[in-house]
Amino acid sequence: MAMKRWMAAGALLAMTAGSALATEGPTVAMGQALFESPAMGSNGKSCASCHPAGKGLDELGAFDDPMLKEMINFCIRDALEGKMFALESQELDSMLLYLRTLPQK
Repeated sequence: MAMKRWMAAGALLAMTAGSALATEGPTVAMGQALFESPAMGSNGKSCASCHPAGKGLDELGAFDDPMLKEMINFCIRDALEGKMFALESQELDSMLLYLRTLPQK
C-alpha cells in the first residue's frame, strides 16, 4: 500500500514537473537533460551513449537548423528506437539549442 502511494506521488510530481517545463519554452538545460536521458527511446540508450560530451558532433555547424532537427529525430527513431518529436516541439527546439552549445571545428 505504501509503495502504491509512493508511485502515485512520483507520477504526480512527474506530471507537475512536465507542466512546468511545458510552459517555460525551449532551453539549453532541457536539451541537455533530453540528450542524457535514456527515456527518449526504448532500448535503454541516450544520445550521450553514442556521443559522450558531444563526441562526434563537432561538425554540426555545417548544418542549418531544419536539417539538424531532422538528424536529431532520425537518431531518436533509429539509434534510440524512440518516437520522433514534432518539428516545432519545445523538446526538439531544446535539443537543438543544447547541440549548438557544443564545441565545433
